Amino acid sequence: MFVLILSIFIPILCFVVSFIIWSVNARKYSSSGTVASAYDAWTQDKLLERLWGEHIHLGFYPLDKKNIDFREAKVKFVHELVKWSGLDKLPKGSRILDIGCGIGGSSRILAKYYGFNVTGITISPAQVKRARELTPSGLNCNFQVMDALDLKFEDGSFDAVWSVEAGAHMSDKKIYADEMLRTLRPGGYLALADWNSRDLSKYPPSLFEKVVLKQLLEQWVHPNFISIKEFGNILRTNQNSAGKVIFENWNSYTNPSWYDSIIEGIRRPSAILTLGPLAIIKSIREIPTILLMNWAFRKGLMEFGVYKCRG
Repeated sequence: MFVLILSIFIPILCFVVSFIIWSVNARKYSSSGTVASAYDAWTQDKLLERLWGEHIHLGFYPLDKKNIDFREAKVKFVHELVKWSGLDKLPKGSRILDIGCGIGGSSRILAKYYGFNVTGITISPAQVKRARELTPSGLNCNFQVMDALDLKFEDGSFDAVWSVEAGAHMSDKKIYADEMLRTLRPGGYLALADWNSRDLSKYPPSLFEKVVLKQLLEQWVHPNFISIKEFGNILRTNQNSAGKVIFENWNSYTNPSWYDSIIEGIRRPSAILTLGPLAIIKSIREIPTILLMNWAFRKGLMEFGVYKCRG
């Protein structure tokens, strides 16, 4: 009986403690430095890597086959975005800029499967260090610490620019778009995916939705969200965007990721337990935000935007 009580009480206690930590210790955006610090911490404790593998982004679940492995879905997402955006038309050796590369998961796929020469940038020094550790010496990937709003590359340096789930951390979406398109050569490909809100000016949020959005911004260091169409218009009005900008909402393909990201802790308990007791609290601490994300994306308050255009 005592064991049974403990088995029920301890998880509840952990959740309550983590909820208090979640509520009090928000990760509010104040500058790019807060984004760097958050990702440094996530990378150094290795919790996300142990749970989710080398890809921190969401997965792609075909509508007729959603019951696939979470990590496989993440790899599939990369291949689906490559195909949808037209990057698969580029020859081997093409120069690719991966903005917000994380620990290099997507960069390594782009290099390994498509033969691209990939430069990955992130604002997190810890991510760059880990990306270099995980990358085999023969793979054409290099990683640098760099601010996406101030890229240190010449105009037209890349045949394609790739960015997945990085834009929500950018305080100025226009500069983010300008820098990507500036470094893209004429005729090059832009492939981008990001978290967006619905059009809040056209469909104002309710009081509850405002609370949800506030938490989504403050828990994962986001300065602001904009709609898919709004960012699409930013790309369209850029002088370097010669081709037609196309954007879609991939909510239906990516939404299963949210529950899977929690279930991974059950599927792979050793990933958490081997990191020590604090990792348990840290992992549970993220659950409220993940559940809010799941709710917001299912209800259409948030949307998963994908974008493609030619330079």
